[in-house]
Amino acid sequence: MADAAPNTLSHFAINVHDTDRAMGFYQAVFGWTFHAWGPPGFFMIDSGGIRGSLQQAQTEPFPTLTGNFECTIAVDDVDRVSALIVANGGEVTLPKVTIPGIADIARVKDCEGNTFSLARYHSPGA
Repeated sequence: MADAAPNTLSHFAINVHDTDRAMGFYQAVFGWTFHAWGPPGFFMIDSGGIRGSLQQAQTEPFPTLTGNFECTIAVDDVDRVSALIVANGGEVTLPKVTIPGIADIARVKDCEGNTFSLARYHSPGA
């Protein structure tokens, strides 16, 4: 994902408790396909469009939420954009964490309480 342009919607995640059931649902309804990638319970989605993942809800290293689609915006500097969010009436709900070889990620809220994530993707092999 290192090729994601800054300030673009780069990824969505669907957080679930039962990955097999959820994959069956999205495959039957939308024709999406899935392949295992990364940690256990994590699957990349081929939706025919934007990159996505279906992932087992977890608490570490980056807590996931269920009951929503989680969108991620690619940025060039998570700390700088987090500061801009706070300066403009938003908040940081989970400070930056690093997922080695993947990205630096933070979870934030906009000025209306909408949650999303920021990510600075690492280059391949980082």
